[in-house]
Amino acid sequence: MPFLENDQLKIDIKKKGAELCSIRSVKNNTEFIWEANPNIWGSHAPNLFPIIGAMKEDSYIYNGKKYSMPKHGFVRSNDNFEVVSKTNSKATFQLKSNDQLRIIYPFEFEFLITYELKGNELLIHHKVKNKDDKTMYFSLGGHPAFACSLFEGDTYTDYFLEFEKGENSKSHLLNMATGLVTKKTKAVFDSAKTINLDGHLFNEDALIFKDLKSRQVALKHKDKGEILKVNFKGFPFLGIWAKPNAPYVCIEPWIGIADAENTNQLIKEKEGIVTLEPKKSFKATYSITLNSNLLN
Repeated sequence: MPFLENDQLKIDIKKKGAELCSIRSVKNNTEFIWEANPNIWGSHAPNLFPIIGAMKEDSYIYNGKKYSMPKHGFVRSNDNFEVVSKTNSKATFQLKSNDQLRIIYPFEFEFLITYELKGNELLIHHKVKNKDDKTMYFSLGGHPAFACSLFEGDTYTDYFLEFEKGENSKSHLLNMATGLVTKKTKAVFDSAKTINLDGHLFNEDALIFKDLKSRQVALKHKDKGEILKVNFKGFPFLGIWAKPNAPYVCIEPWIGIADAENTNQLIKEKEGIVTLEPKKSFKATYSITLNSNLLN
């Protein structure tokens, strides 16, 4: 039985990391999320908090003390999520600070993620509550991987990404050894609006955009048309990634970014960091809309 369902979509979510692991059509059972083959990349759609990407030396400095932090933060591997509300088409998962997390992240917080089905759309709502009496600092984002093997006989190069507006943005390159953002950039658009997928596109790791004009991007097939679109209004950064030669693509809305190579490691000064005052809350939502024609 799917975790959530309406008349068009059914989705499944893992308790670990509150990770979306399936989006399927109710009528024809088409699966749109990557299968998480562990021999290639064993995740479906990790949730990222309280940082995005890698930190220099896997650590940051807060009030003069150095703290360790795994890549993309601690949410994606956390088993302590609780379902705090649920209907047939909407559910909220909650993670609270605890003694173990305070060792690496010294803030009192609640992280809530809500999955909501509306017709052919899945909305992913994030809410962060600062329960502390001091200002907290964080980033958050999504990492959904979409299958690029939906039709019999198709190939990865049949798929492309189309942005809603013409772009002149360049990808900010990572240091492959450290995962840190360099000062180098690379042009990756094949036209003003499109990036064609191929097995070598991610040979230099993720495509990272800081200044896109678009707030929506569609995954399309050259013969079948639009598969789905991701709306990331309110997320200033976007990552695009897959393992080279793997049949999926991650479209990653980010509020925050990996450390730059020349970082001073001070979390208060980290690029893209959110500053949240005591007892305040922060909200952000992105959505995935499936092409209705593929659901029948």
